Amino acid sequence: MTKPITPADWTAWADAAALRLADRAATAETLRSVPEETLREAAEAGYFALLAPTTAGGAGASMADFLDVGRRLAAGCPSSAWTLSFLALHAWLLCRFEPALQAELFVRGAMPLAPAPLAPTGKAEPAPGGYRVSGRWEWATGVNHSDWVMVNAMDGPMPRFCVLPIGDVVVEDVWRTAGMCATGSNVVTAGDVFVTAHRTLSAMQMKFGPMPGLALHPGSTVGYAMSPALALVAAAPALGAAEGALAAFTDRMKAKVQAYSGGAKQSEAPATHLRLGEALATVRAARLVWADAVALYEREGPLGAAMPVESLAAVRLAAADVVRLANTAVNIMCAAAGASSGFQSSPLQRCLRDLQMIRGHVVFDWDRAAQIGGRIALGLEATPADLL
Repeated sequence: MTKPITPADWTAWADAAALRLADRAATAETLRSVPEETLREAAEAGYFALLAPTTAGGAGASMADFLDVGRRLAAGCPSSAWTLSFLALHAWLLCRFEPALQAELFVRGAMPLAPAPLAPTGKAEPAPGGYRVSGRWEWATGVNHSDWVMVNAMDGPMPRFCVLPIGDVVVEDVWRTAGMCATGSNVVTAGDVFVTAHRTLSAMQMKFGPMPGLALHPGSTVGYAMSPALALVAAAPALGAAEGALAAFTDRMKAKVQAYSGGAKQSEAPATHLRLGEALATVRAARLVWADAVALYEREGPLGAAMPVESLAAVRLAAADVVRLANTAVNIMCAAAGASSGFQSSPLQRCLRDLQMIRGHVVFDWDRAAQIGGRIALGLEATPADLL
């Protein structure tokens, strides 16, 4: 594809791209990185510009449309879809920064590719004209493909986001995991790197405003509440993985012949009907929870920092529930698919491992998410550790 796709075409593009991601999933896992062919296709299609506002050279898609594309891509390869969608989301986040930084980043409509390890595990010490930044940051998804990196560092008692050229950090090749291999979520380190002030933004401004970059993008989604966007983008690959696994499992059950049965078809076994019905119901439940949360965010996300805490907790709980249900569904399918589904050629085993990895994300800790949801429902106060 050689030119940007119109919004009406994104569903068709995502479904076709998911097939290509599925074909490359084993390669992506071996590389521990998204294949360059996949990155090139996404860039040529304009995918990295999908969510960014038109005033930054983007397509200005709605959050619902953007999330739906990520979900569809994940049916082919959850790990690749996670990487692509977060790189696109981070371009949107960079629109919150100072206009001077945006002038550097959004050159002739090109989208910056920047991982954003969000935990504030570094230091930003004030210096004339900016900050001296040092630290070590984990979970830098997509760093193998990036031009910049956005790290979070402590500026005294408060975190500050700092945007550095990729050449100013060291990438540690540590990403050897059982699942989500293609995200290449390696470690980045920086040692006393000077970052000019316009390339930084306090975490309070990033999340609650005033955002200096928002004036450049009136009427866009740039000022939407940040935490729900992060949770929903992270949950999208889990739902897509479950949907992709359901399609693969159904096809497998149609074709499989039961061992030691004299040629009986697996599709005729009552146990198969039961397990497929359970999987169908569980995936459908996940999809409905997902759709309800996306609709809530579309309604109230424009409130930005004024989005009610009850709604923030509801989106967080829903995102964790989607991941929980997706895991349940794929566990049901893999348990019923037979031992041969464990071969590396089977998409079921990869979906299972990817979902188990996604489940470990701090936002998707089910006990924690449920506890937060219950506490907020009782009218008690949120805490910073709730990540709302």
